Amino acid sequence: MADSTFDIVSKVDKMEADNAVNQARKELEQRYDFKGVGASVEWSGEKILLKASSEERVKAVLDVVQSKFIKRGITLKSLDAGEPYASGKEFRIEIALKQGIDQKAAKEIGKIIREQGPKTVKSQIQGDELRVSSKSRDDLQEVIRILKGADLEVDLQFVNFR
Repeated sequence: MADSTFDIVSKVDKMEADNAVNQARKELEQRYDFKGVGASVEWSGEKILLKASSEERVKAVLDVVQSKFIKRGITLKSLDAGEPYASGKEFRIEIALKQGIDQKAAKEIGKIIREQGPKTVKSQIQGDELRVSSKSRDDLQEVIRILKGADLEVDLQFVNFR
């Protein structure tokens, strides 16, 4: 019998992220406490740009954006929010979406699989994802259970289970 495999990836659905940004923009337009402070949320290339007239207001905008991402099912582990910085008369925060698993996190995941997972399971790094294989599907499901319980700094999805 051939090996069963699955891939471990870390991706953010672009449409869900876009919907979260649009919902945050609508809330900022409607809320009274954001009137007249120049609060805005918009895409700036691959990043999300938050603007407001003061540092406290831009942090409040960040809270709104984070709550919308959570409601859309995107964890905050997928967001890389920078620190507020002054730009002219306004303050800004840039948020980058984390796509893919970096080498350090991939090695950490591989180490967890080797130490805690069943001995028949093998993992290999393929670019920004990991391929996990074993003869037993039950062993693969055990690896998924272990990784869901592990406290990692990346959000993981398990795809292509064959």
